[in-house]
Amino acid sequence: MHGEVITDVIAVSTAAVAFLVVSFLIGSIPFGYLVGRFAYRTDLRKHGSGNIGAMNALRTLGTKGAVAVLLLDAAKGVIPVVVALHPIDVHVGSTFYFWSHTEGLASLAAACAVLGHCFSPWLHWKGGKGVATAFGAIFALSWPAGLVCVAAWLIGALVFTRYSSVGSMLAMIVSPFAIFFFTRSLDPTLFGIFLAIFILWTHRENIVRLRAGTEGPIQLRIR
Repeated sequence: MHGEVITDVIAVSTAAVAFLVVSFLIGSIPFGYLVGRFAYRTDLRKHGSGNIGAMNALRTLGTKGAVAVLLLDAAKGVIPVVVALHPIDVHVGSTFYFWSHTEGLASLAAACAVLGHCFSPWLHWKGGKGVATAFGAIFALSWPAGLVCVAAWLIGALVFTRYSSVGSMLAMIVSPFAIFFFTRSLDPTLFGIFLAIFILWTHRENIVRLRAGTEGPIQLRIR
């Protein structure tokens, strides 16, 4: 009996780890590079800030290209969370299920997707800054919290400044508070805390440019 339980636990743990690896790989898909390369014959890494995210796509590819990159990058955060939160009625051994509605697994999967976006093995462990993928994950965990974070981005980037980086950092700082307010759950809130710290770190060069007054403002290119 104990042997079966141990086997079931190992099976469940292995499946969870495999799912987190898949979440990282989903996050690692460099849509900014792919959209630029195949739709516009442009390598985003060689233009503007060199970032493969939506904002550099806006500056380099125009509005349509930026929207495509934004939605695709956000989807990388949505998909792992939705899958993790969807109850799957699969027996492992005699007593355990593969997984069932777990915010802990969803939060870890979301973090893995964001990390995959920022450290893509397909781009020599480089990538974007994780904001769009983070937004997608937040919306999947709690859409009201996602709306609050979008509002924070708009306030930071369009109301008080013209810098997307300011809006992104403000949105991620707000995220743990918004997530906790709407979910009252520890695991998603911990994910929000991770985002607040990690996204500030990915924007460390932007912070330097903001202090020096050399940060590039939001520029719309309609095409």
